Amino acid sequence: MFFLLPGWGAPVRSANPELLDRWWTARWISVPNTSLFDYGVYHFRRTFDLAAKPSSCIIHVTADNRYQLFINGRRVVWGPARGDLLHWRYETVDLAPHLRAGRNVLAALVWNFAEYAPVAQVTNQTGFLLQGDTEAERAVDTGKLWRCIRNEAYRPLPVAPGQISGYYCVGPGDRVDGPLYPWGWELADYDDSQWKPARVDGPGGPKDGRNDPLNRWRLEPRPIPFMEESPERFASLRRATGITVPSAFPGQPAPVVFPANTKSTLLLDQSCLTTAYPELLVSGGKGAAISIRYAEKLRDPGKRAAGNRNQIEGKQLAGNEDLFLAEGGPHRLFRPLWWRTYRYIELNVATGSEPLTLEDLRGVYTGYPLVRRAKFDAGSEDLERILTTGWRTMRLCAHETYMDCPYYEQLQYTGDARPQAVASYYMSGDGRLARNAIEQLDATRAGDQPSFCRAPSHLPLYIPSFSLWWVGMVYDYWMYQDDAAFVKRMLPGVRATLSFFSARQRDDRLLGPLPWWNFIDWVRTARGGGFVGPDGSSAVHDLQMLLCYDWAARMEEALGSRALAQEYRQAAGGLRAAIRSAYFDPSKSLFADTREKAGSSQHANALAVLAGVSAGEEARGLIQRTLEDPSLAPASIFFRYYVNSAMVAAGSGDRYLERLDPYHTMLTAGLTTWTESGGVEARSDCHAWGAQPNIELFRTVLGVDSAAPGFRRLVIRPHLGKLSQVSGAVPHPRGEVRVSLRLREGRLEADVNLPGGIEGEFIWKDARRALAPGENRLVF
Repeated sequence: MFFLLPGWGAPVRSANPELLDRWWTARWISVPNTSLFDYGVYHFRRTFDLAAKPSSCIIHVTADNRYQLFINGRRVVWGPARGDLLHWRYETVDLAPHLRAGRNVLAALVWNFAEYAPVAQVTNQTGFLLQGDTEAERAVDTGKLWRCIRNEAYRPLPVAPGQISGYYCVGPGDRVDGPLYPWGWELADYDDSQWKPARVDGPGGPKDGRNDPLNRWRLEPRPIPFMEESPERFASLRRATGITVPSAFPGQPAPVVFPANTKSTLLLDQSCLTTAYPELLVSGGKGAAISIRYAEKLRDPGKRAAGNRNQIEGKQLAGNEDLFLAEGGPHRLFRPLWWRTYRYIELNVATGSEPLTLEDLRGVYTGYPLVRRAKFDAGSEDLERILTTGWRTMRLCAHETYMDCPYYEQLQYTGDARPQAVASYYMSGDGRLARNAIEQLDATRAGDQPSFCRAPSHLPLYIPSFSLWWVGMVYDYWMYQDDAAFVKRMLPGVRATLSFFSARQRDDRLLGPLPWWNFIDWVRTARGGGFVGPDGSSAVHDLQMLLCYDWAARMEEALGSRALAQEYRQAAGGLRAAIRSAYFDPSKSLFADTREKAGSSQHANALAVLAGVSAGEEARGLIQRTLEDPSLAPASIFFRYYVNSAMVAAGSGDRYLERLDPYHTMLTAGLTTWTESGGVEARSDCHAWGAQPNIELFRTVLGVDSAAPGFRRLVIRPHLGKLSQVSGAVPHPRGEVRVSLRLREGRLEADVNLPGGIEGEFIWKDARRALAPGENRLVF
């Protein structure tokens, strides 16, 4: 993309109510004589005159696949926020701050990645739609007065074999041929007389509008805020070959001149992983080819090993790529259509007969606008580094959806999103992205099937265990966000999910073989065969089902059907007994993974505690064996979320701080985010399911947790381990929970401040004290 730093239009809370259930006056438009289904990048313009600058000019805008909208040369909004065809999002902004008396131009860039599209990108066909909010703004509705062209400068640059190892599905790079680019197309004085009138299709149709074959996209307002964008500069130039670089670069803009007929390489280090739009500003250099490659880390040649992320000696960069071909003009700015993930960037420049001047290379960070409201202070630099690194990991895996990883997939998987959502509640209190995730996953259910394991996704994929974790996401939202009406709306999905699995229970109440990918965790059980036996038996699946019965019963009792709640409780009672009978191995005092009892895992035994199959002193002993018995298949960093929760439930929460070794190891290896596996050598350097300390330092160590739906009552049960003091704050729907704890001569002193109207309980060892709204001072 070619433009300067962005400025969002003024966001607007809601649309004209007429647009929510009636056909729009604006029409979908596209470029004549082009395929609606193939790869293409397109420009649309609409010029108009104003007698005076208006005080308000509200519009609604969307496109398929993606768009960026400019007003008088300035980008004001981009989207649409990802969804599916039955929930196609549009953005609403007030353009008035960017309008002026006289001539104005609305200009849109629209692209369709077609067969190269990310798996997370749903599509129907190329199209662009802009609707004025009321009659006063409808002169700019998309229709026959808009003009358009296809931008012939763009070509897709798919990842080539060998560039990246492992599953990669985030879309292509951009190859942009500068001599073919219509420079200045977004400016009011650009001559578009040779552009074609737009091809006009059907009108915009709201999600709740009448059924009609023309309504290919069911429109609904964007449910999440606009993404954050902030400039950032590279920390250092780590390597340069074939060129002399000014010392000020890249910390600040400084011209770097690449002589004619030369080849040069620059390796730039951001110092930490980021998700950003790189911006390359060049002048001259007609015929020069500029390649930009992106990587999370450097690797040893011919190997997958990366080692310490700070070290570059003897290592090389392999990764996705953009390519810009210069046409020799001044101040040409290349910016890719989609953001990139990188710590390292390698710039390869091959000049032709003219020298090229690199005026600047910088980035614009982008991500969901999470705001850190939580505070934690234990006087430990190590714990603060873990929190900060987890916060960065969370942020890089949160954009228009939660993402498993920002580099390889950018897909919102339920297994990843559940701990990501809880981390969002604890760190920011913001539940909007979690609500969006719950809705998007629920929308994938069809007929008698459960939800996909990821959404949005144009390729169906089912993981049974993830469909069950979706019920957990709804329950978590109910407990931490004060939004009972939304949870009630999700109950039909909860019922459908339980119905799917209950239909696959055998006469002994245990689940039989489940279809699709029976993924549990990225580890193998002790017998090497996974978590599912030859007969389809799986303790983990049955225990998840039991948890879902318990969660659903509580939600139905409060918000839905009490009769159904009772039915779920009865089913849970029978299943609880059946699980113990089928999987508990008294010779080992452990729960086995399958009926054969050939092996056990931390997974099954942790879930047995969480589901109440094991309780009291037995559970405490079970967790001790789970943590210490090397014969058990260990949980990866993903499933540690459940192991840690079980440890607390069994009364062993003081061991939590002893379990942070993987995080210390990753930090020692120069990682700035948490890896997919929790080890130094992993496919992905950024997986937010590992950001569990951003939950547990508050929920387990500081001890703050919800004890009632909507966080309307809370419990504080700290587990200090070897700490002698800790303080912090946790965001709450009604404000903030503040806690300060000090151990002095074996006595605990606690200061607790609760929001107005919120009560709770403080538990320390065997003592319990009531907590009232406002200030509480306790001594144990």
